[in-house]
Amino acid sequence: MYWKVVRAGYQLAEARSRGVLRINVRYLKQNLPKQPVPKLEDSIKLYLTSVRPLLDDKQFGITSDLAKKFLAGDGAKLQKMLEEKANATENWLALWWLNAAYLEYRRPVVVFSSPGQVLPFVKFNSLDDELNYAASLIVGSLEYKELIDDDKIPIDKMGKDDLDMQQYKLVFGTCRNPAIPRDTQEFNPKSKHIIVAHNNHFFRVDVYGEDNKKLSVKQLVAQMKKCVEQSKAKGPAVGIMSSENRDTWAKAFKKLMADAGNKKCVEEIQKSLYLMCLDKPMPKGKGNDISIASQQFITGGGSTANSGNRWFDKTVQFIVSEDGYNGLTYEHSPAEGVPIGVMCDFLVGYLKKKSANNVPDSKGFNPPAHLNFNLSPDINKEIESASNSINKLANDLDMNCFLFKLYGKDFIKKMKVSPDSFIQMSFQYTFYRMYKQPAAHYEAAATRKYLHGRTETIRSCSIESVAFAKAMLDPKMSPDDKFKALRAGVNSHKKYAVLAREGYGIDRHLLGLKLLSIEKKMPMNPFFSDIAFTKSTHFRLSTSQVPQRMDGFMCFGPVALDGYGCCYNPRKNDIYFAVSSFNSNSETSSEKFKTNLEQTFTELKDLFGKLKK
Repeated sequence: MYWKVVRAGYQLAEARSRGVLRINVRYLKQNLPKQPVPKLEDSIKLYLTSVRPLLDDKQFGITSDLAKKFLAGDGAKLQKMLEEKANATENWLALWWLNAAYLEYRRPVVVFSSPGQVLPFVKFNSLDDELNYAASLIVGSLEYKELIDDDKIPIDKMGKDDLDMQQYKLVFGTCRNPAIPRDTQEFNPKSKHIIVAHNNHFFRVDVYGEDNKKLSVKQLVAQMKKCVEQSKAKGPAVGIMSSENRDTWAKAFKKLMADAGNKKCVEEIQKSLYLMCLDKPMPKGKGNDISIASQQFITGGGSTANSGNRWFDKTVQFIVSEDGYNGLTYEHSPAEGVPIGVMCDFLVGYLKKKSANNVPDSKGFNPPAHLNFNLSPDINKEIESASNSINKLANDLDMNCFLFKLYGKDFIKKMKVSPDSFIQMSFQYTFYRMYKQPAAHYEAAATRKYLHGRTETIRSCSIESVAFAKAMLDPKMSPDDKFKALRAGVNSHKKYAVLAREGYGIDRHLLGLKLLSIEKKMPMNPFFSDIAFTKSTHFRLSTSQVPQRMDGFMCFGPVALDGYGCCYNPRKNDIYFAVSSFNSNSETSSEKFKTNLEQTFTELKDLFGKLKK
């Protein structure tokens, strides 16, 4: 491997260390290019094309005039300043995006930001079975962390291009902490302990001995047994406060940290590598097992289930449940889904091989330390309020997860179309059939080919996607013409996806111009408040592909109250889908979307069989 490990010394890290964040992370030095600034005229042209299917003729005329004036006036000034910023920094977007998308976002991280990850279920016949599984998972995660630390993780690729690997360094030991108006992050990658959560109690558990070797499965089982024995009665749900609105949590956090004993307990959690949450079984409500599990790994299921058995600010919280539901929840600010997905594939393979059983005992480690919080009446009120909030949110989240078995990537490739673009067009058609209108549609594209790159938006709704949906609903259209419309939609999506991955999408560019305008205290240009801007960023479809080899998938909540979230894992012969919406919205239903999506995929298979050539 040609890259080497260096101390973080670039601008983003410097900004973090100046008080925005605390940092002590070793990053990879890779020979990656800087993220480009698209030409403003190109972004405006692409923007107008992307918003056209969402607007009527009058609205589009107004938008076109505003765009033309912006391009010639404020836009040109802001573009020049943005290009100057890009020349002076390693990545003009990185810190802006971290703050705007995550640390300054005030809604709860639960549902609105943090995804869940469903791992293969396991049957536990006893507590020993459960703890052995959890211990093996711990050993496997430490093996994986050592690979990260030693730079032995294979470099992710996009075609021939290497991708930025820094996010892998932030998976373990990271914690987001609440503050007003912007949260902070801290990084403790050299930590030697984890937190075991059981029945709302937290325990500091050493996972390395004085000999600097990780504990064996047998030793970890013994450690966790002590935790379980000391937490048979349900504890106060201190961690449930981390599920609150960020401003609300920040105020409660300040009260909590005013007590020296509480401060010490919180710091043990913040400095841990991650949480291992030993959960109670989820109530078996509506939905299949994987839908119930997705709710467990996103929200915890509410205060009467497992939401108090969490500290939602930790980047990784592994979850092992008595009923064999296993997975994790992760706080999104340090990393995208791919590093988490890659880690999970590794862990599932590690568990199958039973490699943890080969790890010898370590020497010299402390017994678990129970973190005892001192709870004032004021803090108890905060816990009660947070419990009510998470109960409403958990009850409102409508999850419907399923494995579509009729076909997968291999069959789609036989149609000579891109599997991802095919799935994206299927979402568009499904929504159009249900609502007789197109939806602004977000798909995440990785920009990690650039230094400190994160994501760009693929706007999957297009003139061609709407034409395809209309063609499918037109009984007069021949199968060949319908398939031609599908191809046009797929090709349009592929073209936009390439631009997004290359850093030439429009959403991050326009965000940069808007934030720069705010920084320079310029009057906000009407271009940014136009109906096209608000409509095209109100993503009623929020989607992401997180490919994984294992029998599992990632899941997340919708970003719009009247919309759907959909994470998918396309495999060779099947596709996992995790559909989400809100029960409180009378227009949306995850069950109906799932039924219609399956109908779409069946129709498209039948369509393929009817083609003349």
